[in-house]
Amino acid sequence: MGKPHVVVIPYPAQGHVISLMELSQNLAKQGIKINFVNTMFNHKRVLDAFGEKVDENGLSHLLSVPDGLEDGEDRNQLGKLTESLYQVMPTQPKELIHKVNGSNDDKISCVLVYIGMGLALDVAAELGIPMVGLWPAAVLQLAVLLRVPKLIDDGLID
Repeated sequence: MGKPHVVVIPYPAQGHVISLMELSQNLAKQGIKINFVNTMFNHKRVLDAFGEKVDENGLSHLLSVPDGLEDGEDRNQLGKLTESLYQVMPTQPKELIHKVNGSNDDKISCVLVYIGMGLALDVAAELGIPMVGLWPAAVLQLAVLLRVPKLIDDGLID
């Protein structure tokens, strides 16, 4: 087996992409091969901003998948973007993992995903690949989101 090989899939919003990109760059500095998956729209923005500087050590590779929105549609409407992603994401991670593993001696050893992109975690589990779910936002926000069903059940909110 070669180098550890991680596929990183952020939610396609600026703060999520930036934080997971920084984590990916730090992992690459430790000798871990990274495939960073962005939407085609964000992929172009990253390349426009960074050019060749994204992969200074030869271990980081940028990949892209469609987000399901048409050219010119507003990607700042996060509800619409999320809905579109959930329509196209069921097939994208599996196809991407098979493509990467088929073209590479260093098979994917881990999938690191923003937990809001849970469909990718399901695919990793199905393929038997270890996975990590990350929440790059404030931990308090995650705690509240995880407790909403209980708050509703207890009648504290509706």
